[in-house]
Amino acid sequence: MSKLDLLLQEATQIESDAYQDARRQMAVCNACRYCEGYCAVFPAMAARREFEKADLTHLANLCHNCKGCFHACQYAPPHAFGINIPATFAEIRQESYAEYAWPAGAGTLFARNGTLVAGLATLFVMLALVLSVAIKDPAVLFSAQTGTGAFFRIIPLWLINLLAGGSFLFAILAMTMGAIRYIRGTGGLGGSFQPAPAAEAAVDVLTLRNLGGGGHGCNDLDDSFAQHRRWLHQAMFYGFLLCFAATTTGAIYHHVFGWYSPHAFLSLPVQLGTWGGVLLCIGTAGLVWVKTVTDPAPVARRLMGGEYALLFLLFLIGATGLLLLAVRHTGAMGLMLALHFGLVLALFVTLPYSKMVHGIYRSLALLRNAREKRAA
Repeated sequence: MSKLDLLLQEATQIESDAYQDARRQMAVCNACRYCEGYCAVFPAMAARREFEKADLTHLANLCHNCKGCFHACQYAPPHAFGINIPATFAEIRQESYAEYAWPAGAGTLFARNGTLVAGLATLFVMLALVLSVAIKDPAVLFSAQTGTGAFFRIIPLWLINLLAGGSFLFAILAMTMGAIRYIRGTGGLGGSFQPAPAAEAAVDVLTLRNLGGGGHGCNDLDDSFAQHRRWLHQAMFYGFLLCFAATTTGAIYHHVFGWYSPHAFLSLPVQLGTWGGVLLCIGTAGLVWVKTVTDPAPVARRLMGGEYALLFLLFLIGATGLLLLAVRHTGAMGLMLALHFGLVLALFVTLPYSKMVHGIYRSLALLRNAREKRAA
């Protein structure tokens, strides 16, 4: 066994109050089983008789926080049992993000995640603005730039590649290492690779099926079901993917075909970025609204600051991208480009240390769950 495996094994033996309370709650739920058909969590729970820390981490990341179990539970507060699976699992998810963060010790960044996201967003916006002013003559920065390479007259391509490329590659490395640590710390993925469970997990990820609870939707406002949270998550998710596809397509245009930005409005990179930005703004603004009006009882309130900060950052990235498209042939383009670039840099740097990592851990949990169902 490697040194890293030993350290992770030691770490999994240390339990917080959230894990101890989750074990108590799972014992009650496993005896009751009223919610067995509500989502993927309860069949996975029913397949277990004991709940080690690794099992609780897996179940918590399998949970999509639809809150259906809370509103259906006869043992929820004010009952003496105090069963509150959504809030308890939210605490465990946050602890798992911190525990498996890379490099070692970086998990402390999750402690005040809202401050981290807001602070880095401000810092990188200021950095981008200062660099733009320092590098370029104000006559260039505040004048209309048109034609091939207009953006690079404001922020040189080498600087974009250095800052954006470097921070993005670091984020990918950190999240990959975090995923490896998560797999090792939770006992693996439940078997060898098979196409059927991988396909099932992929469909669950792409459709966000478990955000539909047992099929009726989430219980965000009260005990009534609604699908709006699922739709808003899909808008944010696919908006983010479209924006990433726009950046990737633009890079291919530039480096492979020699087609330099700014591109025509009907070109593929601009269309992908435009619709991606619209969906990103709709999804994030909608989710902020949901968090504002939702029933606070099944919510881990101390985690809300980081979630709000990330949603606002994603909204600002989408909004400034759309504004950049609108003013790209005017004298406002320089400042808008610097603002948008700074926000994107902040996102890249905070990716491994924000709630964005939940997509990776939840996908791994869905894959393990699909494998375990077939092995049962």
